[in-house]
Parts: sequence; C-alpha cells; structure tokens
Amino acid sequence: MPNTSADTDNLSAGDSNYLVGLDLNGRRVVVVGGGSVAQRRLGLLIAAGAVVEVITREATPAVEAMATAGQITLTLRDYADGDLDGAWYAIACTDGPETNAAVVTEATRRRIFCVRADHAQSGTAVTPATARYDGMTLGVLAGGRHRRSAAVRTALLEALQSGVVTDDATPMAPGVALVGGGPGDPDLITVRGRRLLARADLVVADRLAPPELLAELGPDVEVVDAAKIPYGRSMAQDAINRALVDGARAGKFVVRLKGGDPYVFGRGYEELEACVDAGVPVTVVPGVTSPISVPAAAGIPVTHRGVTHEFVVVSGHIPPDHPDSLVDWPALARLRGTLVLMMAVERIEQFAAALRAGGRPAETPATVIQEGTLRGQRVLRATLADVAERVRAEGIRPPAIIVIGPTAGFSAAPVVAGDGRLQ
Repeated sequence: MPNTSADTDNLSAGDSNYLVGLDLNGRRVVVVGGGSVAQRRLGLLIAAGAVVEVITREATPAVEAMATAGQITLTLRDYADGDLDGAWYAIACTDGPETNAAVVTEATRRRIFCVRADHAQSGTAVTPATARYDGMTLGVLAGGRHRRSAAVRTALLEALQSGVVTDDATPMAPGVALVGGGPGDPDLITVRGRRLLARADLVVADRLAPPELLAELGPDVEVVDAAKIPYGRSMAQDAINRALVDGARAGKFVVRLKGGDPYVFGRGYEELEACVDAGVPVTVVPGVTSPISVPAAAGIPVTHRGVTHEFVVVSGHIPPDHPDSLVDWPALARLRGTLVLMMAVERIEQFAAALRAGGRPAETPATVIQEGTLRGQRVLRATLADVAERVRAEGIRPPAIIVIGPTAGFSAAPVVAGDGRLQ
C-alpha cells in the first residue's frame, strides 16, 4: 500500500535507504577500527572477494588472525585523512565518535559510500541484517533499528529453512537423500535436512526419526514406515533399499529420514551402495549423532580436559561372546576414557560383566539416558557394579544411551526451556 501523509511524516532519514547489492570482488574496501564490530563485518567482506584494509590502533585476536592468514591487510596506526584513496566502500567502526565522523566526511568528499557503526543515520550507507540461503542473499533494513531487522531476517530464514515459506515451486529431481534426523528433538535436525524433507515426494522414516517432522509434511507426501523395533517388528533392509530405489525410479524425490546420523550404526552406507548400484542419484546429509548429543543433553561431555583423551562408541546389538562380535572388549576395559554404548539396554549385564572382567573398576560411573533430548528424558546415574540391577529396577527401556567412564559422573545439567526442550 502507498504511504499516507501520516506515514510519510513518521519516516526517519534511515527509512529511505535504497537496498542494493555491491560487487566488491577485487575492489578496495577500508575498515577503520579493529574491534568486535569490525570483526563481525570482515567475514562477509572477505567472502565477497573484497580487497580489505583494516586501519586501527589495536585489533582483536580474530582480526589479527585474518591478517596473518592473508585475508586482509592490517595497518596498526591512527586513521588519517587520505586513507580512503582508491576505496569503493568504507566502514567507520572505531570507539571514537570524532574519528568515525572524520571517516564519513572524507568518504562523502570522495563520493564513497560509508557505514558509520556508532550512529547509522550519520553515515551514507547502512549495513542490512543479512543471511545466505540456497544461493540467495537476504537483506533487511529497518531504518537503523538493528534488533528489528535482525529479528525479521532470522524469522524469514527459519521460514525458508523449515519449508513454511518456499522460494522454489519446481519439483526436486528424482533421487534419494539420506537425512540424519538427530537424536529426537525435532529442532536438532540440520538446516539442510529440514529443507530437503520439506520438498520430499516420498519419505522412508525410521522409528527413531522425530515424528513431529513427519507431521509437518504435506498431505500429498507418501510416508513409508521403516521401523526397526528392538526384538520386534521391523522392515528388512533389502525392502528399505528397494523402496528407496523404486521411489526414485518412479520420478520421486525420496528422503530416507533416520534417527541420529546415517553413518553411525544407521546402515546409511548400505543404502547409499544400493542407490549407487541402481544408478540413482543420492546425497548424504549428516545428522546430530546421539552418542554425543544425548549425553550432552544430560549434562555429560564425552571428553573433558585433564579427565579423558578418548571416547569410544560401541554397538550393543550382539553380546560380547557372540562369534560375530567385532569388538575387543578386553581392550575397551583397559581404556580410561569414555565408553558410549548404543542398543545395549537388553544386554547391559553382559557388557558390564565383560568390562569388569577386563579390568574396569567396579566404581566407574555409569549413566543411562532414556529418550534423550525428548520430553520423556530419564537419567539414571549408577556405577559399573550396579548399573544392570538399577536399569532393571527402574524399568529403563530403549531407546537409551549408556555412558561409562569418568565424565559419566558429571552432574551439571543444561538449562532447559519451559517446555522441557534444550535451550
């Protein structure tokens, strides 16, 4: 709608900015100031291919590192009139208003657009709140109200990433994407994973894939249940492979939505091989893996300085003495770091006994996290001596992660939001 006279009266000078994209590749840009504001701006200038000179009395370590890496030229001295000679663009971001004003004055005299960080309306250009998404650059200006422009930018980016707003109605080319859905909380899927999921024609989903993500799919999206319930009903891997290949050959864009990461006990590489053998285009989208993220949600780091120098992730789908076992349990028992067991609840007695027999002390902390990152998360803290007994007494069931080692005894828990989700 056109502005009314009242709307026009309320416009500030900053509201009339003309938003434009500058081609700074190979062109000189001068940044006066080397503090945190300059540090935030330099990354985008470098990415744009600008030839950047920073003039400042002192610089942050990050700015110094950019100079050491040859990404910028760093001149350690006060600004002087004439420093903008040959520049196409300038930024004044010192902690001295007089210096910033002087930079703007020179820039105006030389007809160089200049951003003044400490008082946006006094410059001749304003830096928008920006984001990159799928080959596009998003920019929002709000008349110098930076918090507002940043909030709108972030909301628009999240809408594009989640598929609520789409920039492309063109169907995806037939193929398969193996997408890691993360440990359970739907907010922990990657940006790329969520974007591809929003454009799927067919989704083949694991039991541990976040169900809230499936609820966001359109009514025309076909969903195939590939549940793998421990010691219960499951879809054979060969059938899953056929569903992926057949779907792609039928002209569909297929998303194989898996819990955690496709390549961490997720049989992702088997599915990739099946697609490659069938000549079906396939891509892998890594996910936030549960052996690290679930302990983190319970306040347990898998490594900690001065405490552990290694962590090992082990599948517990077969017992230690099984002829098909590839795990050297005596060697694991001799390690002093963190051991993360997956799919191990049903056989925790055998694993605990094998570790103790190999030399792990009985008092070693052992923590079990059931339904990690979800509303129903439960944390059971025990020791290697009594973890099996405690698991049975407390009724712990899959999905659960078992952490054994010094850091399993850490008790500081992350702050959670009012809805029980991690902040």
